[in-house]
Amino acid sequence: MDNGDIESGDDEFQSRMPGGRKYRPVVANDRAVLEMSSIDPGSSSSEIHHSSLKKIKVGGQANMDPDAREGSAPPNAGANGLHRESKLELFGFDSLVNILGLKSMTEEQTAAPSSPRDGEDVTITDGRLKGNDLKLGTMMGVFVPCLQNIMGIIYYIRFSWIVGMAGIGESLLLVAFCGSCTFLTGISLSAIATNGAMKGGGPYYLIGRALGPEVGVSIGLCFFLGNAVAGSLYVLGAVETFLKAVPAAGIFRETITKVNGTVTPEPIQSPSSHDLQIYGIVVTILLCFIVFGGVKMINRVAPAFLIPVLLSLVCIFIGGFLAGTDKPSVGITGLNITSFKENWSPDYQTTNNAGIPDPDGKSYWNFNALVGLFFPAVTGIMAGSNRSASLKDTQRSIPIGTLAATLTTTALYIISVFFFGALATREKLLTDRLLTATVAWPFPAVVYIGIILSTLGAALQSLTGAPRLLAAIANDDILPILNYFKVADGNEPYIATVFTSLICIGCVIIGNLDLITPTITMFFLLCYAGVNLSCFLLDLLDAPSWRPRWKFHHWSLSLLGASLCIVIMFLISWSFTVVSLALASLIYYYVSIKGKAGDWGDGFKSAYFQLALRSLRSLGANQVHPKNWYPIPLIFCRPWGKLPENVPCHPKLADFANCMKKKGRGMSIFVSIIDGDYHELAEDAKTACKQLSTYIDYKRCEGVAEIVVAPNMSEGFRGIVQTMGLGNLKPNIVVMRYPEIWRRENLTEIPATFVDFINNCTIANKAVVIVKGLDEWPNEYQRQYGTIDLYWIVRDGGLMLLLSQLLLTKESFESSKIQVFCIAEEDSDAEGLKADVKKFLYDLRMQAEVIVVTMKSWDVQAEGASPPDDSLEAFNAARKRVADYLADMKEAAKRDGTPLMADGKPVVVNEQQVEKFLYTTLKLNSTILKYSRMAAVVLVSLPPPPVNHPSYFYMEYMDLLVENVQRLLIVRGYRREVVTLFT
Repeated sequence: MDNGDIESGDDEFQSRMPGGRKYRPVVANDRAVLEMSSIDPGSSSSEIHHSSLKKIKVGGQANMDPDAREGSAPPNAGANGLHRESKLELFGFDSLVNILGLKSMTEEQTAAPSSPRDGEDVTITDGRLKGNDLKLGTMMGVFVPCLQNIMGIIYYIRFSWIVGMAGIGESLLLVAFCGSCTFLTGISLSAIATNGAMKGGGPYYLIGRALGPEVGVSIGLCFFLGNAVAGSLYVLGAVETFLKAVPAAGIFRETITKVNGTVTPEPIQSPSSHDLQIYGIVVTILLCFIVFGGVKMINRVAPAFLIPVLLSLVCIFIGGFLAGTDKPSVGITGLNITSFKENWSPDYQTTNNAGIPDPDGKSYWNFNALVGLFFPAVTGIMAGSNRSASLKDTQRSIPIGTLAATLTTTALYIISVFFFGALATREKLLTDRLLTATVAWPFPAVVYIGIILSTLGAALQSLTGAPRLLAAIANDDILPILNYFKVADGNEPYIATVFTSLICIGCVIIGNLDLITPTITMFFLLCYAGVNLSCFLLDLLDAPSWRPRWKFHHWSLSLLGASLCIVIMFLISWSFTVVSLALASLIYYYVSIKGKAGDWGDGFKSAYFQLALRSLRSLGANQVHPKNWYPIPLIFCRPWGKLPENVPCHPKLADFANCMKKKGRGMSIFVSIIDGDYHELAEDAKTACKQLSTYIDYKRCEGVAEIVVAPNMSEGFRGIVQTMGLGNLKPNIVVMRYPEIWRRENLTEIPATFVDFINNCTIANKAVVIVKGLDEWPNEYQRQYGTIDLYWIVRDGGLMLLLSQLLLTKESFESSKIQVFCIAEEDSDAEGLKADVKKFLYDLRMQAEVIVVTMKSWDVQAEGASPPDDSLEAFNAARKRVADYLADMKEAAKRDGTPLMADGKPVVVNEQQVEKFLYTTLKLNSTILKYSRMAAVVLVSLPPPPVNHPSYFYMEYMDLLVENVQRLLIVRGYRREVVTLFT
């Protein structure tokens, strides 16, 4: 692109502030906009001034002023133009103009941005987001689909039968009970739907973003199955109505049922189940082909499906009012107070599979069973949320349209209860399953046509919505097994449609409405419970991001709605409830095991965060009681040498960190330090932190990763031990690897850094565990059979004892036994010391063998002691290196005329004390090799660095201590107890 080629609009406006100064809005040719748009996000401040201007397009097409092409201020900038532009350059308004496309910035009519799919970028063209045209309003986008889905087959062929079975009183209770459940769910849905932009998936999207991907996928798949099965319900209803209206169309012989104990003169005829199956399969296949034509076709014919429904309702009520004057059929009394009184109380009976009263029937009906039969008549409130991508104003249309449809249908049901209860005798209500057609004016065919078209329309909606729900779940890429159902944006989910049709055909083959409806009820109730629980959780947590536009909601209403859903599930059938919950639990478990992790900012994460904050506050700043003490290790990952490329830390560090936890409970903090300037290396630190986090997850270690940028390793570590953690959740143990390679690779800076680390931990009151032999540390599958030997020399608050017990809880060390070696001088009471230690371990509930090792005085000069023969070579080599280093220091001090200097500070060297320390560490090493050569792991107290000794000398002491010991933990406690004798 050539510099300075800029396209923008000419329109500008001015606004006058109270002070009288004139300000103009940001326009495309402002120098600030030009400069900010040309800055690369990763560029440093020094590169910004030398970056070239890029070709950008902010607004519509317009000719540019020549001055603007040079990046200068436009002619109307005024005297204060440069000052004003520097402010705009500072705040970087160009990012708002290009990314959000704000009208106030560009004077363009841009579409409101919708939320992109998680992990994807927003595609911008001329300040507008690419997406579907938003056309549907509240009426056609939400109210009509919800009304069409709610008003279905149950009302036409089952509602009058329900009134006859339950009576008017309990029918009103039934309608109020089920209607309250869906109304409360509608309130919860309104609150969640108005808390931000919605994408495809309807309730799955809402539940998943509120309760997490595992819950969202499990309930979403159940809701998909519910929609697929509901399609078969509508198909069977349409076929049954057709065969009832046209008996000659039946292929097989009709089922004839005689009503026992009634005065009905003619037998009751029901369509053959084989006819229902054959016609149902054919209709399902035809609907599948229609769905392949696309959702636009279905949206266009939706009014054509709804108008016959409304017309049939009018005909039913007109026929009911005229029933008393037009020669009614037997059992039709017209609107009669006598019938109303007789039908007020319930009359639950036993029926056959067709619902006809029969004393020898296998189906006994009660209120609970009727809840399962009627509840599908109030479902369908999610139809509007499923169309969120096609709505002009999602946050206005969904609440108004959904709740209006719910209240309208509930009111219709309540009126119909009184209407049917006063219209016919109970016998007629129970035996005439198409009473609505019998009383319809002017002829029953109107109702037959209305039933068929309404059910086919509802079936089309189910076969259209269910595949898109499945495709939305697949597109979120949570379950790899669903990748076959993925579709690109704007494409039809053909594979998901075929799969949905196969499920629908399978349910059609069952051919029994009364067996299908409880299954649908469970799946829909499970979804509604998920929506209510989502709103309950979000409302209760009340996070800053929870700002729904729908204000008429409360967590208690959502909790009541969820409770009603669960109660209704168990009222219908506890067995179906257990099966549906088990299915959802299996899906949840499968998603948690096989699914890909995704952070959707769900309510559970917010709950964990608030719980952590509350727990942190409740812990206070006081020291934790020893009974409640947990090790929180700070794992120092930076190696003393170099690791292979893309290896964030030593592969065995996480294995060792897991050994410091009981049954995996606890938290580890993995830290590393990058030397350099933070401004320059901030992005490198983020990349390194991601790599370290990936390593921790791969090793299945409960911990977090932190990367610190500091001028040098000592400064970074000093900042870490001071500031890492919050309150009582600060790390209390620093774990690092022993620098075994420092002399081999001549890393002369390591001794000073190592000693500085130990001193910093002592000052910060942190315990220290230094691991020697980390390369040989066993993983969880390598079982160890040697002993765990403790060389308990100094008081450490019981940390060494506690670490040995934690090691025993791991599979790799569970076969080991603990040996405690107590170091005592030759003239001390060894037996008394052994008895005291045994009693102490018994009170601590720790099983260990106690061994007292006596040594002579460690004063070399006074006793004339000499090192053992087998260690004489190592001792003499260490003594020679120390003497050479001391001679170099003296020579440098004499040359410079300064006191003895080491590590940049003056030191005082007592040669006799140095030799004593060398002998002491060598003697302890000889003891360890004598008693613990075959031990699985050895724990020994960490000697503190002597004051005013060079760090090089301390490394010589430590090298003698760890010589030839394969696996060693050097432990230093801190100023508090971590074990207690008391309960």
